Amino acid sequence: MKRLIVASAKTIGGEVAALSSDKSISHRVAIFSLLSDRPSIAANFLRAEDTLRSLSIVERLGAKVGFSGETLRIEPPSAIEEPSDYLECGNAGTAMRLFIGLLSSQSGFFALSGDKYLNNRPMKRVVAPLKEIGASIDGRKEASYAPIAIRGNPNLASFDYESLVSSAQVKSALILAGINANGGIFCEPELSRDHTERMLKAMGADIHVQNGKIAIAKKTAPLKPLNLRVPCDPSSGFFFAVAAAITPRSDLLLKNVTLNPTRIEAYKVLRDMGAKVEFIEKENDFEPIGDIRVRYGELNAIEINKNVSWLIDELPAMAIAFAFARGVSRVTNAAELRVKESDRIKSVVGNLIKCGVLAKELPDGFEIAGQERVGGAIVDSFGDHRVAMSFAVAALRADGEIIVNDSECVATSFPNFLEIYRSLGGAIEEQTVEN
Repeated sequence: MKRLIVASAKTIGGEVAALSSDKSISHRVAIFSLLSDRPSIAANFLRAEDTLRSLSIVERLGAKVGFSGETLRIEPPSAIEEPSDYLECGNAGTAMRLFIGLLSSQSGFFALSGDKYLNNRPMKRVVAPLKEIGASIDGRKEASYAPIAIRGNPNLASFDYESLVSSAQVKSALILAGINANGGIFCEPELSRDHTERMLKAMGADIHVQNGKIAIAKKTAPLKPLNLRVPCDPSSGFFFAVAAAITPRSDLLLKNVTLNPTRIEAYKVLRDMGAKVEFIEKENDFEPIGDIRVRYGELNAIEINKNVSWLIDELPAMAIAFAFARGVSRVTNAAELRVKESDRIKSVVGNLIKCGVLAKELPDGFEIAGQERVGGAIVDSFGDHRVAMSFAVAALRADGEIIVNDSECVATSFPNFLEIYRSLGGAIEEQTVEN
């Protein structure tokens, strides 16, 4: 087992130009390349464990994949091939859920599996609406959990589906099924991340978004290939944004990140709490892209209950900001946190309590009382990369070291996290210990 040992720091700052490439967009580059009949090109594709899983699966389905320097080229097969073994997703929930949608509408038999964490994450929210329109999907506990077996059907029925949760993964799975079969209409309570709609429309898909409804038409010909540079990931950058916001005299510049409105809500919340945050747009092709500057500010408590799907991945790090804000902060309407890589409500609250913070679980969120500093502690990542990195940030204002056990998971989404953390002035090391 590996663990992080993290000490406090007086200040952090600098420019981050080598921020991790966007994970959500990288997954979609790999998967959406199969919808074209010509090679897709992507510079700055994220070479992390999760996204390389998607790329490996695309290759197993018949694509030819190769890197030239930082540029990825994916040549799709004339038709998706039936693999002879499991398609291994590792810890990548995005990969599994999107491939379920895509493959349910393709000819062939496909089986998806993951690691011990992913195989215990719920898949029913994706599987159930697909089965309603004729998809043949099976798995553990009536296809609620992986391994998942799919007998593809290119003639799935059209759908008019109103999701009870705002989830980009559910939405993307349904869009991918509809675009390959007979289309449909998708609604969700509030707009979730919209990379799928933006990217597929840029590829020529017939997708219309109006009044909260997404209308998807069946494609009548292969889509145009992708040709893009993957921007940097604001979700990855948010760990350092929180670090700057809680550490006096800190000044941070995150370079070349997507400024998609569904991706920067957490930064706006941090600004509302009192941190100094600026957005500097530089270009706007399929995504607005630019820089984000974050400077220290005394934080005040806040209540979050709207646009939660826009910052669901950032909430573990946001909880660290709450721990240093004046007053009691509260998040609700975030039950989705229960079904991430870990139960993030339980993971975050339990670890904060170990650090001496007054924190309480809510059914759909948490409540955290801020204080000047937190205590040193030994905490657990629960196999969740965002929990591990969030508590590395908490150590910046801790009385004593914070040790994060089971830290191997950090590499799944952010291979150079430790390198950047150190470059900004943080003291962090990783040790290998016997279980």
